[in-house]
Amino acid sequence: MSFRIFISSVQKEFAKKRKWLADYIRKDAILGRFFEVFLFEEVPAQERDAAGLYLNEVAASDIYLGIIGNTYGNTNAKGVSATEQEYNEAGKHHKERICFVLKTDKPREPKQERFVAKVNAEIVRKGFSTYDELRTAVYAALANFLVSREYINVLPFDASKNSGIVLSELSVAKIRRFVKTAREIRNFKIPAGASPEHVLTALDLMDDAGRIVNSAELLFGKKPQRFFISSEVKCMQFFADKVSKPMADYQVYRGDVFELVDQATHFVMTHIRNWVGTRDTGNTAQVPTKFELPYDAVKEAIVNAVCHRDYTSNASVQVMLFSDRLEVWSPGPLPRGMTVAMLAKPHRSIPVNPLLANAMFLMGYVERAGTGTEDIIVKCKDWGLSAPVWEDDGDFKVVLYRQGMENSSHSGNNEGVNEGVNEGVNEGVNEGVNEGVNEGVNEGVKILLSEKEQLILKSILKNPNITTALLVTQTKFARATVERALKKLKELSLLRRIGADKNGHWEVLSHPQN
Repeated sequence: MSFRIFISSVQKEFAKKRKWLADYIRKDAILGRFFEVFLFEEVPAQERDAAGLYLNEVAASDIYLGIIGNTYGNTNAKGVSATEQEYNEAGKHHKERICFVLKTDKPREPKQERFVAKVNAEIVRKGFSTYDELRTAVYAALANFLVSREYINVLPFDASKNSGIVLSELSVAKIRRFVKTAREIRNFKIPAGASPEHVLTALDLMDDAGRIVNSAELLFGKKPQRFFISSEVKCMQFFADKVSKPMADYQVYRGDVFELVDQATHFVMTHIRNWVGTRDTGNTAQVPTKFELPYDAVKEAIVNAVCHRDYTSNASVQVMLFSDRLEVWSPGPLPRGMTVAMLAKPHRSIPVNPLLANAMFLMGYVERAGTGTEDIIVKCKDWGLSAPVWEDDGDFKVVLYRQGMENSSHSGNNEGVNEGVNEGVNEGVNEGVNEGVNEGVNEGVKILLSEKEQLILKSILKNPNITTALLVTQTKFARATVERALKKLKELSLLRRIGADKNGHWEVLSHPQN
């Protein structure tokens, strides 16, 4: 069965958003099966002058979807705009009315202000600031429409209600941290002291009856894997360019989606080479460093995998680091209407889990809709790396290729760094031993950490809150040895202390691989 949606607004004010929204509904894997959209501007010009055409279309539709901004629009002889006439007509015929009001600091026209007050008094409406917020709110509203009328039994995963999830399962601290960050970086219009219920409702993660959706647990759950066991990231490092045993390292990370991204990104960045120069190779007192893969590209690839995966699958996200490349696997194919070829150029964002995507945007994990894959391409190009590759064979995979630092942006005195690293790496690969790598690094970089210093740095990476006393206990080194190592790491600008000795923590600025 198909339901007809009449999109109503002042056309000039929302021309692009009307078209984008109609395209999104038509192309979405779920919404496209149940809804068809009527846009007045798509009616042939010769037919638009028919008296009352738009009101007849409202009467023939199942849902009135109103987008209300600052402008009231042209009026009839009675001084009523077309948008308000359409709203009234939908009410007259008892149609489902769903309205979205633009959040703005600009003053509305007086008649529009009265119309907004009228809508507020008659129906429950949602606010929006950007197209992404509008799209997310529309998605949630239409999904709720289908569920409430039992036209479908299973919603898309992130919008599905879960009777097992109650408010006490969610972390209040995580919700407060989310609000604080979203207010700071995205101007999130929720008071700092808002209740968890208020925040969840604003994010469409809880309905008026207090029922909570799956996304809320993935975002703010105390133990999300208690409900979704496959919501984890498996990180593997291999010695060769193919899957082989023994593995160099293997970790399984669990937690909320933000923790999954942070942990998996940290795994990659601490297992790839980081070239460290000397102070005379840079223009500042800080030692110049450069990872062999750009941090932003690695994180974007992992964010995409965690955010857009198929959470109904029993598979996990996999991050696989080979000797020549990084592969990030995400369960589930690309959304319907998307192809691998489209990812390398500007394209419309069609998130598999829009509620998750919206929350990750508000937290700064996602920048602009539809630009993530392009950003990865640009970052790799700027880094002097080969173009990334995407594959879709039922599951989705992105490949980032590793290579030496011959294209490093450092120049001048850094020439010796590159020559020493490349010569040593090549020699080591050709001989099948690590001797050449160390030789090249020593000769060009002139900074080589001892095994004890490496161990201390790795201990700090695992636990930034670790104390000197605990380092002594864990490493079994003399206290003087630990203190000398910490001093050297700080002098090399590889490590710094944040806060007091008692209540502070360590920040690792760089992690060179010997």
